[in-house]
Amino acid sequence: MDSYDVVVVGGGHNALVAAAYLARAGRSVLVLEKLDHVGGAAVSERAFPGVDARLSRYSYLVSLLPDRIVADLGLTASLTSRAASSYTPAGNLLVERTPGEATAASFRALTGSDTEFERWRRWYADLEALAAALAPTLLEPLVSREHARIRVDAVARMRLWEQVFERPLGVTLEELFADDVVRGVVATDGLIGTHTSLHDLAANRCFLYHVIGNGTGEWKVPVGGMGTVTAELVRAAREAGAEIVTGAEVSRVDADGRTAEVEYDGRVVGARFVLSGVAPHVLDALRGREGAPVAEGCQLKVNMVLERLPKVRGGIDPKLAFAGTLHLDESYSQLETAYRESAAGQVPTVLPAEMYCHTLTDPSILSADLVGRGWHTLTLFGLHTPAALFEADNDGLRGRLVDRYLQALNAHLEEPVEDCLARDAEGRPCLEARSPLDLAAELGLPRGNIFHGGLAWPFAEEEDEVGRWGVETDVRNLFVCGAGARRGGGVSGIGGHNAAMAVLER
Repeated sequence: MDSYDVVVVGGGHNALVAAAYLARAGRSVLVLEKLDHVGGAAVSERAFPGVDARLSRYSYLVSLLPDRIVADLGLTASLTSRAASSYTPAGNLLVERTPGEATAASFRALTGSDTEFERWRRWYADLEALAAALAPTLLEPLVSREHARIRVDAVARMRLWEQVFERPLGVTLEELFADDVVRGVVATDGLIGTHTSLHDLAANRCFLYHVIGNGTGEWKVPVGGMGTVTAELVRAAREAGAEIVTGAEVSRVDADGRTAEVEYDGRVVGARFVLSGVAPHVLDALRGREGAPVAEGCQLKVNMVLERLPKVRGGIDPKLAFAGTLHLDESYSQLETAYRESAAGQVPTVLPAEMYCHTLTDPSILSADLVGRGWHTLTLFGLHTPAALFEADNDGLRGRLVDRYLQALNAHLEEPVEDCLARDAEGRPCLEARSPLDLAAELGLPRGNIFHGGLAWPFAEEEDEVGRWGVETDVRNLFVCGAGARRGGGVSGIGGHNAAMAVLER
C-alpha cells in the first residue's frame, strides 16, 4: 500500500493551497479529485460551442484571498479593480470605486440631501478600519471573541462592534440610513449565498466576510478568469512536489488519530494526516457517519455572452453601469420580502439579483476577434432562491426564473438584453443558468451551498468546541481544509492555509 504524509480529499482551491504549503515544507502530499479537473468552483470554461470565451462559470470575483498566501506560494495570478463599485438603476444610484463627487451627486439626486452620503462614507470608513484590524487574524490561530473586540475597538468608532457583531444587520441599517435603496445596496453583502433575514445574525456573519477581505474588502476581477487562480495553485503545488490525481472518487476515509487510510477507485493509500476539502457533510458520509442538516444553497447563477452591451435608460454609460455590481430589485424592503416569501416555500414575487460584466475590466477571457467586435460577458447572481424551491421541477423553474430576471433587467434598458445575446455554433443563445440543485450535482456541494454550510464568526466563542486553527475534527490527524472550515467560505485559500499550519504544528 502506498503511503503519504498527507492525503487531501477534494481538489478545490483550498485543497491546492494546503497541498502547496505542505509540499513546500517537505511533506509528501497526494490530492484526490473526483472530477476530471481540479479547482472546484474556481474554474474557467468555454461554455458555448464555437464561442471563444472562457467564463468564470461558478465563482467569479475574489476578495478574501490574502496577499500573504499569494506571496508565500509565489502566485502570479493578477487581480484587478473594477471601474465602479456599483450602480442601482432603481434610483439611478452610482457608487464609484473611490466615492467622490459623482457618487455624492448621485446620492443627492436620490435622497434630496448630502446626509445619506455622509453617513455612507462614515460607515465604510469604519468598516475599512475593522477590515484592517481583523483580516490579519484570519491566517493566525483563532483569537477569542474578546481579543477580536479589543482589536476592533482600538481602531473604530464607538458602537461599531455592537453594530456589526451583536445587533442584527437590519437593525443597524435602519438606524444608519433612511433610504430604502441605500439600505439595500449595503445589505446585499449580508445575503450573498446566505438564505436569511437581515434581522438574523447570520446576515451579519455573511456581511463581515464580504467586507474584510485582504484588509480592504474590495472585490476584484481575476485576470484571465477564475481558472487562472486555480492554474497558479496547481503550478505551485506540483512544483513543490505534490501529486494531483483527477478522476479519483474517494469512497472511504478512516483515521484513528495516528494513522489513516483513504480508499478511492478500489485502491487504498495510507497517510499520517488526511485533509478534507469536501463539505463536512460529505466527509461525514465518507467516514460512515450521518451528517448534520445542511443550510440551503440559495442562489441562481446566470452566465451570458453578448454581442454588445445593451443601452441603459437614464443616460448612464453601460460601460459604467455594468462595470461594478448592478443591483437589480435589491432595495432593503425587496430583499426582506423575497426572504419571507422564499422561506415560506414560495418563489419570490420580486427576484433580487446583481450583475456585472467581467470583460469591461478584463477582456482577456475573450478572443481578440470577439473583443474587436465589441462582445462582452454578463453574469447574474440571484438571491433568495433556495434549493427546496427547485425540487419539484428544477429545469422548469430555472427557465422561468431566467425569463423573469431578464424581464426585470429589460425594465431598465432601452433594448431587450435578449437582442444582444450572442449565438453559439448551433445557433442557440449564449446563456446558461445553474440552480442550487445543479451545483449539488455538478460540484458535490450539499444542497448547493457555496459555503459548504452556514458561516461562523472568525473568532472563538467561549462555548465553542473548535480547535486552535478552526480546522480540527474529533480525530487528531483529520482536518477540514475547505470552505467548511472556520473562516472558510469564498475564494480565499484561508481554510487550506490554516489546515496546513495545523498539520505542521502536529
